[in-house]
Amino acid sequence: MSDTLTTSILSTEQETSILTAFERQKKHHWTVARCNAAERITKLRRLHDAVLQYRNEIKEALLLDLGKCSTEVDVSEVGVVNSEIRHAIRHLRSWMAPLRVGTPLFLVGTSSRILYQPKGVCLIISPWNYPINLTLAPLVSAIAAGNCAILKPSEYTPNCATLLKKIVATCFPPEEVSVIEGDASVAQRLLSLPFNHIFFTGSPAVGQMVMRAAATHLASVTLELGGKSPVVVDESANIDHAAAKIIWLKCMNAGQICIAPDYVLVHESVHDQLVQSMAEKIKEFYGDRADTRRKSADYCKIVHERHVTRISTLLEDAVSRGANVVIGGSVVPAERFIEPTILTQIPESAAIWDEEIFGPIMPVRPYKSLVEAIDYINSKPRPLALYIFSSSKSAVENIHAETRAGGGSVNDCGIHFYHPSLPFGGVNNSGSGSCHGKAGFLDFSNQRGITYQNRIFPTTNMFLPPYGKSRAVKWLLECVVKWF
Repeated sequence: MSDTLTTSILSTEQETSILTAFERQKKHHWTVARCNAAERITKLRRLHDAVLQYRNEIKEALLLDLGKCSTEVDVSEVGVVNSEIRHAIRHLRSWMAPLRVGTPLFLVGTSSRILYQPKGVCLIISPWNYPINLTLAPLVSAIAAGNCAILKPSEYTPNCATLLKKIVATCFPPEEVSVIEGDASVAQRLLSLPFNHIFFTGSPAVGQMVMRAAATHLASVTLELGGKSPVVVDESANIDHAAAKIIWLKCMNAGQICIAPDYVLVHESVHDQLVQSMAEKIKEFYGDRADTRRKSADYCKIVHERHVTRISTLLEDAVSRGANVVIGGSVVPAERFIEPTILTQIPESAAIWDEEIFGPIMPVRPYKSLVEAIDYINSKPRPLALYIFSSSKSAVENIHAETRAGGGSVNDCGIHFYHPSLPFGGVNNSGSGSCHGKAGFLDFSNQRGITYQNRIFPTTNMFLPPYGKSRAVKWLLECVVKWF
């Protein structure tokens, strides 16, 4: 989805397709909501099997759209989705079970529980960088919670969008799950409809637009956004290990990943060692020369030429202001290629310090004290992830206590995303709400609190007017106000 919601006029066919899909699901969502755990699990198994069935076609589509290699597709797309499905299947019955809660003294005689009910008809708008994973993983949560869903994949990965439509059609009737293809004008029209919940993955700028659109119908939202995710490497870190993990995640999908490390803050005593090691890792992973890296089967393309221009402009701006290119720096727009690049000595005025890079450019910044690093992180909007490489438990705890981020990893990069029992999401600028596992199930559910009164002796009758009729009631109210 682009950074603006256009006002293009839809064709009659598109308008009809959108309204038909929405009305079908609006009528059918009560039936879907009544599905028990076994029925929902059957749907999830069907999706799991379809993803495996179409695994090779998924790889072909991602190769065409993004130049992704087969292994990376398994690691970051197919594997993530099916792991999410299997986790939901194992735990769904316990997630769905009403949760009994305790009774406070002033409600003695009553019982209470929380019911987990579907929100209804949901809209999932997914991005181009992980078009399979970030479309189907939220769908798993929506199905587990008993919802209907309309999926709007990105127009920038057309082969994946077409394949998603095919996969969904083999698993679900359109009154339960539908895929609507199209550009940002289609997304805008979908957002104008009164969905019960909207799940959006994309940039903070478009996230604001989605939130405004949702407010029109008071729809709940889950926003998975991005931001400038920092890495802190202190003097006690295993430098070679840190360099390998930073470069691995930074160059995965050519840096087009919301949890990619955006910049490195490294203690000045190990700055040169880390920079040299990171450069060596680029050569080790993708080739020792620029032309070899350009042809590497393990390194994918930038999604489109406009994105190539945006990233290369950030690079050119930093270099023109005096930044040092340690390795990389070459750009081949016709091939949608930007070489993995490390920059040092970047002046404060460079735009790369303010804009999320979302590409394979890694700025490195030394710091003198941990307080300085923490203050710099806190001077930026709150990131989606924060990574720490350190052997000092106190340093790690201090960074966690004094900063705010959606999530993160210690002595690794990005692995928290793969843990289905961890909530994944941002905070403020980097998002709201969570996905994955039970957190995703809860985000697509309404937690309905119910209290059951004792039919024989309704204890709260003593609080009915006239209020001055009993000293015992007055005494009890005093107890409630002061102690209970």
